Amino acid sequence: MKMKLPLLLSAGLLVGALNAQAGLELDPVASGFVSPMALEEVADGSGRMLIVDQIGTVSVLGKDGLRDGLFLDVRSKLAKLNQGKFDERGLLGLALHPKFKDNGRFFVCYSAPLRKGGPDGWNHTSHISEFKADVKALKADLGSERVLLSIDQPQFNHDGGRIAFGPDGFLYLASGDGGNKNDEGMGHGDKGNAQNVKTLLGKILRIDVNSKSGGRPYGIPKDNPFVGKDGLDEIYAIGMRNPWGMSFDMGGKRQLFCADVGQNMFEEVNIIEKGGNYGWRVREGFHGFDRANPTTVPDNAPTKDASGKAFKDPILEYLNIKGHNSARYAKEIRGTSVTGGYVYRGKAIPELEGQYIFGDWSENFGFSLGKLLAAKRSGSAKWNLRKLELENLPKGKRLGAFVVAFGQDLDGEIYVMTNDSNSLKAKTGKVWKMVKK
Repeated sequence: MKMKLPLLLSAGLLVGALNAQAGLELDPVASGFVSPMALEEVADGSGRMLIVDQIGTVSVLGKDGLRDGLFLDVRSKLAKLNQGKFDERGLLGLALHPKFKDNGRFFVCYSAPLRKGGPDGWNHTSHISEFKADVKALKADLGSERVLLSIDQPQFNHDGGRIAFGPDGFLYLASGDGGNKNDEGMGHGDKGNAQNVKTLLGKILRIDVNSKSGGRPYGIPKDNPFVGKDGLDEIYAIGMRNPWGMSFDMGGKRQLFCADVGQNMFEEVNIIEKGGNYGWRVREGFHGFDRANPTTVPDNAPTKDASGKAFKDPILEYLNIKGHNSARYAKEIRGTSVTGGYVYRGKAIPELEGQYIFGDWSENFGFSLGKLLAAKRSGSAKWNLRKLELENLPKGKRLGAFVVAFGQDLDGEIYVMTNDSNSLKAKTGKVWKMVKK
């Protein structure tokens, strides 16, 4: 499926100090989506991939391109989306069971209408559901749905919604703080959701989908940090705002990476540890956060939470343009919303081995000014960050698309998912593979 790239996505990307001969290309592999959100390769040797579209569908990509029939269609189960407008709801996550080849089990996270009996005035309910599929035909049974977990959401944004199986066999969910700003307002309580261990909002969750316990349709790993303590058993880590991208490293120590979208000043990427508190709404990036003055970094930033436990710092941050829009920051890496990616573990681009490849949705909310980024471990806890530039364009030119999500195949190669709109309209969404020139 080698195709000639459009002007704004042709030629290569320069990575740090790599010379022109070591450039990279984005090779287009699929198009026709509204907002592609996730990519999963089926571990059956066929090379087939499942591609999630935010509007509620999952397509099958084979060696000959996209298949006519869908793998899954949950559009009838979604809350009514903002057609033609910005929306963070929809079909947001997909994870195939580690034994999917044998049992056909898979899991999704989607935004359903507010459940019956849900809090009055709240917006919708997030479902983490299990389905079964015919693996050979790659066709899901829509009627097989089993809702494992429902999380009521006060606002339409900050759902998070990424799910992934860890090396321990448990299912992880990145849950946003419920929306709005400052983690306050209706549905956020006096201290916000992210720091409140009595709510699943603003957390990284971990459940066992292979067992049941306590009347739940899933089990609780015995070493989850709040088991037997004052807090919800499902919680693995706290202090998240809007985790937009969560992935396990295929190699190394199999660490869990999670990008958390900032509000006004800083975008960040974290390595998630069990029981960690990542700071929101008290911290943003490496800094304190003041709800009364969200575009000013407070002088006396707290370093410990209410229980006296030290906050976990991110491995990197970059500037949010809302709080850094003056000309003095023009040479800095800036954006509006971090898009989480993957640690590169492929063989095609050895120069990227072990680097975290991710991006920013766009430097401007109204225009397609997304960018690709790479981070590399350094001698300290903070990773080195750099921009991946397009080789064929004058220095400083843009990618020419919104960077919506990333994917990774079973060989460790990385895919970039983009679209041309900041809203759910038109089928401008594309999937690209990062390859060596």
